[in-house]
Amino acid sequence: MPDHRGAADTGAPVVAGADPDYPRTTDEGQGWAAADAPPDHRFLVFSVLVLVSSLVGAGLVSAWEPPAGGVRLVWIGLVLALGFLVAEQLAINVDVRGGVSWTISFSEIPLVIGLFVAPFEVVLAAHLVAGVGTLLVRRVNDRILYNAGAMVFEITAAFAVCGLVDRAMAGSGPAWAGALAGALAAPLTSTLLALVCVRVLGRRMRLGAAVRLMLRTLVLGLVNASVGVVGYQVVAHAEAGWPLLVLALGGLAALYIAYSGLLREQRDLEALSEVSLIVARSGHQAAARPSLGLADPHEVAGATEIDEWQAIAERIKEQLGAARVVLRLRFDPQLPLHTVVSGSDLPAEVHAAQASGPRADALLRLPGSHVRHFRRGDAVPEVRHALLRRGADEALVVPLRSASHLLGVVEAHDKLSRWRGFGQADTRLIGTMASHLATAMDNRRLLATLRHDAYHDPLTGLLNRPGFRRAAGEPLRKHPDSVVLRVDLDVLSTVSDALGYAWSDRMVVAAGRRLRDALGPDVALARLEGGQFAVLLLDTTPEQAHEVAELLRAGLAAPYPVDRLTVEAAAVVGYCTPRTADAEEDSLELDVDALLQRADVALRAARSGGDTVRAYLPTMGQVFLRRFQLVTQFRHALESGQVKVHYQPKVALPSRQVIGVEALVRWRHPEFGRLDPDEFVPAVEAAGLVDALTGFVMDQSLIRVRKWLDRGLRIAAAVNLSVRSLDDPHFPDRVAEALARHDVPPELLTLELTESGVMADPQRALPVLRRLHTLGVTLAVDDFGTGYSSLAYLRQLPVDEVKIDKSFVLGMGTDLGDLAVVRSIVELGHSLGLTVVAEGVEDDAARDQLASMGCDVAQGYLISRPLSESRLEAWLQARTTQARGLRDETVLTLLS
Repeated sequence: MPDHRGAADTGAPVVAGADPDYPRTTDEGQGWAAADAPPDHRFLVFSVLVLVSSLVGAGLVSAWEPPAGGVRLVWIGLVLALGFLVAEQLAINVDVRGGVSWTISFSEIPLVIGLFVAPFEVVLAAHLVAGVGTLLVRRVNDRILYNAGAMVFEITAAFAVCGLVDRAMAGSGPAWAGALAGALAAPLTSTLLALVCVRVLGRRMRLGAAVRLMLRTLVLGLVNASVGVVGYQVVAHAEAGWPLLVLALGGLAALYIAYSGLLREQRDLEALSEVSLIVARSGHQAAARPSLGLADPHEVAGATEIDEWQAIAERIKEQLGAARVVLRLRFDPQLPLHTVVSGSDLPAEVHAAQASGPRADALLRLPGSHVRHFRRGDAVPEVRHALLRRGADEALVVPLRSASHLLGVVEAHDKLSRWRGFGQADTRLIGTMASHLATAMDNRRLLATLRHDAYHDPLTGLLNRPGFRRAAGEPLRKHPDSVVLRVDLDVLSTVSDALGYAWSDRMVVAAGRRLRDALGPDVALARLEGGQFAVLLLDTTPEQAHEVAELLRAGLAAPYPVDRLTVEAAAVVGYCTPRTADAEEDSLELDVDALLQRADVALRAARSGGDTVRAYLPTMGQVFLRRFQLVTQFRHALESGQVKVHYQPKVALPSRQVIGVEALVRWRHPEFGRLDPDEFVPAVEAAGLVDALTGFVMDQSLIRVRKWLDRGLRIAAAVNLSVRSLDDPHFPDRVAEALARHDVPPELLTLELTESGVMADPQRALPVLRRLHTLGVTLAVDDFGTGYSSLAYLRQLPVDEVKIDKSFVLGMGTDLGDLAVVRSIVELGHSLGLTVVAEGVEDDAARDQLASMGCDVAQGYLISRPLSESRLEAWLQARTTQARGLRDETVLTLLS
């Protein structure tokens, strides 16, 4: 027959085949509607109606069949009550699937016997005493009204059907037919009543499921009632029937014990699987949650869903049949135990019990990880005291441990059982569940640690770049009026060069702490790399962001104590908003990486412009985009002829003979037009393409020199070198290979190096310069006078000429200081045996002054602007005259 026990904490009945427990839903049901009355109140009203109507029915049946008395009926009533009690205790509850259970009970056996031997009132009293007493022992106090009414309905329906069948047959059929029919009516009545309860509580069950439930109830009731009828007939009418009945009941008991053991193992496996799935699902959900990006040591604990641990505790309590299950969980080794209770309330004094220290609870400091079974009567004093504080008579306790520390403790208190406490099956089950829980918690803690490390900077504990992208993505979509800041801390390289990386790391940690203190704990803050930080300010106007940026910059600029020193640091801030004012409309950019890139563009613009805080403007992005396009298109420009080499003639003073040209690169872009070398050469050099540029210019220049040699002209070509070329030990080999390929004497190739580039690290440049000098190539120091040349280093360098920077030559006619510098350079160069070249010669007076000083070569607009190859040839024909030199070579002299 169906069992009328309620689900653990809800007040709704559990019936065979369906669980109307709220607020959960099953395949047959849906949740409560918002406008419905509270389920507890509805169930209480329904329970009162069931009890009242059952009592009315019982009164009618009692009036129909007058009661009988006698001492013999008292003993029969006691025996029947014992039978009903045993049937209740031997009930088997089978979990069909989550939320649906099927209960096998044997109440029909004592009921059918009662229909044979006792009147209605005696059977009803026996059933109520056994049923209500069982509920009280099991502490199911909140469903006594409903279950009592259901019990009254069962006995009332059984006697009513039995009486009707007996009167209908009027002695023409078997005497047991009425008792069998009445015994079948009882479970069908309680099942129909439970289906009505499911409907009243707002749950739904499909018609097919309800029909299957009724059929199962009918079959099971028929089996139990048949056993009762056969047993009664054997005892009452068969000769020596008692031995046969004992043998039959012994066999059934053996089958019951074997079957109940199998069912217990099945239910234990299902419960273990369900607990494992809950923990695994919780872990996956925690891993999928985006990080908040806060350096909070309690983040692991905060990411744990306590409701899911509550469900685990309730599942363990249900499976063990315990009065209370307590989970004490430690989500972090530095945090106290968190307590989750299912069942009867835990006294407040032990709710926050400690697992260590002088006041540690005896049940929480158990060594090992195996299960302990304690009973208050035979426990040691401290354990007895711990059980007494919990209000428990017995307990199963198992610690949850990882390899290094305590993860928690599982406690199960007081078996709500038949005649015994917790058994070996309970011990095995809670031990296996505890092992699974410990493994799951340890794996979850490890997953949380790995997740934290994946999205956080190990030095500062702040978010890293992937963490900032993860933390800022969703908030940006919800709050488009936000601001992303990029903050750069300077002088870190200076500190690391002087004191080591440890001290620069300490400055980064201090800077991160200052930013966190200034922004508060709820603002996403990340360290990207080095001394670079990123900040997301939600719902912030650009004006407010500028104020915050100034505040952060001022905080980072405060002195840092470093190794008994005080280091002054500078900070630069760039910021941008998702809304960018374009020419046509306001566009919205919500990609975190794009916003970081824009903030970085604003930061670079601030640094190059000498500002400390700068907001992003679309024009800034166009500048960097143009530079990117130039770099990516440069190789194609070399191959497609967009890049050309122009030449600026150089003449000897005072003879005015054309002795060489300087090769200068020019780029006419199909989209941007003519590009200045100062725009694309630094970008090409920074992108590592300077070798291709140098090789191209050198090849074009040597081709031009070879053509002049074929015409009998010895005109040298000067090519500018990058500092990167001096770092390449294979560069002299490439120069030698180019000279040999074009068959050009090495003295007709001049390589010009800037003064600042050579003097930045002269010792490093010396080996390459010496190899080039050995080749016979002329080496020149360009822009001489603007750097910080040391005379000692200049004497060591194997250079052949110096070029006076044009800034001094242009001011020579009006500034006596510039005139003095030019004169000094000429004298210094000659004293070292060097050829002196003057750039920027734009008038006759400057040329004459240089000639009077003894300057060797002049170059500038007075002579010629840089010319393309074809225009240079036309210039040579129009502006020079040919003559034979002292060594019978062709000499070109500039016409006056």
